[in-house]
Amino acid sequence: MSHEENPEFFKGRGAQVNTHNRFLKSKYVLEHPEGLDEQLLENTTTQLFEETPKKIVSESNSPDLSHFFSINPYQGCEHGCIYCYARNSHEYFGFSAGLDFERKIIVKRNAPELLETYFNRRGYQPVPIVLSGNTDCYQPIERKVKITRALLEVFLKYRNPVSIITKNNLVLRDIDILSQMAKMKLAHVNVSLNSLNEQLRQKLEPRTVTATGRLAVIQRLSEAGIPVRIMVAPIIPGLNSNEVPDIIKAAADRGAVSAGFTIVRLNGAIAEIFTDWVHKAFPDRAEKVLNMIKACHDGNLNDSDFGRRMSGSGPIANSIHQMYRMACTRFLAGRDMPEYDLSLFTPKNGKQTSMF
Repeated sequence: MSHEENPEFFKGRGAQVNTHNRFLKSKYVLEHPEGLDEQLLENTTTQLFEETPKKIVSESNSPDLSHFFSINPYQGCEHGCIYCYARNSHEYFGFSAGLDFERKIIVKRNAPELLETYFNRRGYQPVPIVLSGNTDCYQPIERKVKITRALLEVFLKYRNPVSIITKNNLVLRDIDILSQMAKMKLAHVNVSLNSLNEQLRQKLEPRTVTATGRLAVIQRLSEAGIPVRIMVAPIIPGLNSNEVPDIIKAAADRGAVSAGFTIVRLNGAIAEIFTDWVHKAFPDRAEKVLNMIKACHDGNLNDSDFGRRMSGSGPIANSIHQMYRMACTRFLAGRDMPEYDLSLFTPKNGKQTSMF
């Protein structure tokens, strides 16, 4: 039975359940539906929550992402990608990593001001900063609130390098800023694409741009002189692992100059969310997919071991690695992302001032 025929499948969303938040002692449950006179309804619309953080740039010093600086203007993501590792972070805000992650979006309107404060710290040395280290900075709400565009204006003003990760064609709105920065070697864009199969995309990433749309984004950005990396992520054995060469070729044909990949890992609440989803979306091969994922992570769905957690290990992972390397050699030979120019950073008023 396909998910279209499955009455339990919640169309338009990735997660099919709201998992329990591990930080909360109590939770809502529906134990006796037969006692209700009518169906118990819940709010299925997207809700926005305002946050005013005191800082906006996060630094990771994990062995996998040493000195990785990132900004997330939003927490939660309406794209609804079922595998998203950022789901777990939603629990810190008192929400579920499941449906709440897709329907309760936290907005940080003061992010541009905080970034200026960050750049004007005494002794600041310019480093590339990633937009979307956690959730997509071009998710649907960005079209209205424009926090990402305001951040890019600050990056351009200070001549500080920026790297963007997105799967939304809204990035094309800001091609005017990005092309200016690219001419100064200050901008990279990473377009995430893990399947050319539209039916699979609709299930994996229900509110994202189609593969055709994302390939068009790569072409438009490349034609504007903005360097693009194709991110084949995550690769899910048994679902999209066979598509790696075709994705890299399609991206290369449209101007991509580099590639990257990760193998899916299901840490925290994502294991429960993904397991529930795969049994509803692909009941005929759910167990096979789950067992293949486990084979890439030493028999577990989750993996927190640095150096292995994003690339996997074992025969299945090794075959994916080999397929990826061969595709890069064949389709991206002689291409690479340009180095950033860190010498152009321009503190305002001719000096950097302390925030205290």
